[in-house]
Amino acid sequence: MATTKRLKGFLLIALIPSLLIYTTFVILPIFWSAYYGFFEWRGMGSAKYLGLANYIEVAQDPIFWRALKNNFIIIAASVFGQVPIALVLALILYKNSFVHRFVRSAVFMPMVLSTVVVGLIWGYMYHPQFGVVNFVLEKIGLESWTRAWLSDPKVNMYAVSVPIIWNFIGPYLIIFIASLQNIPSEINDAAKLDGAVAHKKLFYVTLPMIWNTIKVVIVLCISGSLKAFDQVFVMTGGGPAQTTELLATYMYNNTFNVYRYGYGSAISTMIIIISLLLILASQAAMKRKD
Repeated sequence: MATTKRLKGFLLIALIPSLLIYTTFVILPIFWSAYYGFFEWRGMGSAKYLGLANYIEVAQDPIFWRALKNNFIIIAASVFGQVPIALVLALILYKNSFVHRFVRSAVFMPMVLSTVVVGLIWGYMYHPQFGVVNFVLEKIGLESWTRAWLSDPKVNMYAVSVPIIWNFIGPYLIIFIASLQNIPSEINDAAKLDGAVAHKKLFYVTLPMIWNTIKVVIVLCISGSLKAFDQVFVMTGGGPAQTTELLATYMYNNTFNVYRYGYGSAISTMIIIISLLLILASQAAMKRKD
């Protein structure tokens, strides 16, 4: 008992520096930002108290709702793109052979690249004149499919979703592989003895065993999609005519381009609230009885 108490005390003391740093640079700025959302402040001079005026203006701005709609497209692309692809690849590549390790490294490689670099690469790929996407479509006889991918309001949000999916499959692949490798071998052996074939083993053994991991990955997808910024900002800047505006680019443009720091703080607070609501809704939807 004394040893357990000493161990808990040691762990608490060891965690204090990390908790202080996290509180100072993450938790406090969140509340500080929410506080400044009640003021009109241009980054310098005194702040003028406005009450809920900034938050009401955000809720009434049609650009905010367009940005939220675009973020929902990114969330859907991430949840229904990154998660299934990463899970399927993990089921194929979870063994520890040389070929599997090589392919896993190749899939993870985009994550090593800077998101700005990824945005630049895909921006050139989508270029209407010399981009590789239109070039390939022309070569395979699909000239009618070629278009200005980042300028066409009908497809530009779907176009910018593709590099986001491609860029972040790797981390989720590694998470799923780690979860699959932690399934006790006795459970797999018992499933084989009971005559569980591949698809039955997948749906009745494997997926239930990694269900909590899937829930965590979806939370990461939602939170990551709501703060998506770099790639879209590099490829389109939120344009043309704000058709690819996201919540993060909307906040950035209002904060640093027109120097409305109070209004930008209100937007960032709204992003946090929306993120929490979506995460809670997703977890409630995925809740199941053990």
